[in-house]
Amino acid sequence: MTLRVTNTLTGETEPFEPRDPDSVLLYYCGLTTSDPPHLGHARGWVHVDVMCRWLEWLGYDVHHVENFTDVNEKIVARVGEDGDSEESVARHYVRQVIEDMRSLNLDRAEVYPRVSEHIPEIIGLVERLVEGGHAYEADGSVYFDVTSFEGYGKLSNQSVDEIESQGEDAESEKRHPADFALWKGGGVAPEDIEEHQHPEAAPAEEACETAQTWDSPWGEGRPGWHIECSAMSMTHLDETIDIHVGGQDLVFPHHENEVAQSEAATGQRFADYWLHVRLLETKGEKMSSSLGNFFTVGAAVDEFGPDVLRTFLLSTAYTSRATYSEETIAEAEERWDRLRRGYERAVEACDDVDAYAKVEDEGLRDAVDSVRDDFEAAMNDDFNTREATTALLDLTSAVNTHVDGTDEYDYRALREAIETFEEFGGGILGLSFGDAGGESDVTLAGDIVELVLDVRERERDAGNYERADELRDELEALGVEVQDTDDGPSYRL
Repeated sequence: MTLRVTNTLTGETEPFEPRDPDSVLLYYCGLTTSDPPHLGHARGWVHVDVMCRWLEWLGYDVHHVENFTDVNEKIVARVGEDGDSEESVARHYVRQVIEDMRSLNLDRAEVYPRVSEHIPEIIGLVERLVEGGHAYEADGSVYFDVTSFEGYGKLSNQSVDEIESQGEDAESEKRHPADFALWKGGGVAPEDIEEHQHPEAAPAEEACETAQTWDSPWGEGRPGWHIECSAMSMTHLDETIDIHVGGQDLVFPHHENEVAQSEAATGQRFADYWLHVRLLETKGEKMSSSLGNFFTVGAAVDEFGPDVLRTFLLSTAYTSRATYSEETIAEAEERWDRLRRGYERAVEACDDVDAYAKVEDEGLRDAVDSVRDDFEAAMNDDFNTREATTALLDLTSAVNTHVDGTDEYDYRALREAIETFEEFGGGILGLSFGDAGGESDVTLAGDIVELVLDVRERERDAGNYERADELRDELEALGVEVQDTDDGPSYRL
């Protein structure tokens, strides 16, 4: 069965055909590193992770790029709260994002580019647009001329006349209200960040002094939001890519503007397939840092564990409405518990003395074949993770029926069931089937490390710095990397 995906660009579910039959170029719009990552962000992460795993299972060489936006007014608004400069705040949250990604058992992207390290590429792309007549300079800023690009609005299904204005840019500088900034002259003004600041942040004027700026042909300034992803995608993938993924809220203006500026610069299609993950809701609203109704990834992992969270986040297809509540997380806990127990029963029975080479249970053997077919059909149906998970739950039922109904087990069927749990549940859905050591061992190791770090902090507080250094050295000798930060010590196993 051919993989089919829902393409926002065409509004259709269509067969997926990459430009290179052997590889896939995939770009995912990552986070603006100004707040702790929450479960809404994790929904996108986990679904993209599973997309990449399935594409690899289908035999493609997947090139997955996901950016960090580490230059943004919202980051400046956190100065004094999470760091003493825009750069240090961004580093603080980039570190947290990476830790949270690892805690959710995400496969690593090929690269995680940051805006701050791609300023030359951004400036170069803006220059191409100016030279091509698609952008213009005004008082040190550069704007994209939406009327110069015939296809503007094709992704969000709008016309230029329907779009009144974009952003907070000075309207007097722009030729058309819908024109958007590619390069912003000067730095960050206090009025740009005041609405985003928390009470514990530094005064706005003081925070703005730490905002990063760079020299450009149009004077000192900062990149616009939309141009960044085009530059990073082109740098690390190609001028045309196969799949561009992002949250549903990014269709307009961010992705619409990416299409316009990229295709105006290159004369080629920017992305063949645009996939958009629906937002996670709670109590009828989208989960959002700005609304303050979020559950951080770190707190959620501590409370529920990565397997329950992945089961929850994959319990709805990426194109479907998803809601976080006590009921939906309880359902995920029950589903994961059923899957785990089904796998463990299969392993226990397969390794039992009463598992025989000549015992045949056609019901279990047929069930394994059916589950594999159903799982593949679900994943090829626009990465339908809910139906894929349901297929594995059917495997649990089949294993339980076999184990409860006989004293002599079908070794071959049980082994195939175990391999299906591990290959599809573990390898594709990213759950802890067959992991060496298991989730509980990892959790215990983390608890022990934190206990040693607490002892180390007490030694430092008491002035016993030599002993504190010895504890750090002993941890590093065991493979635990310790890093001291303004927020206390952090570690990586």
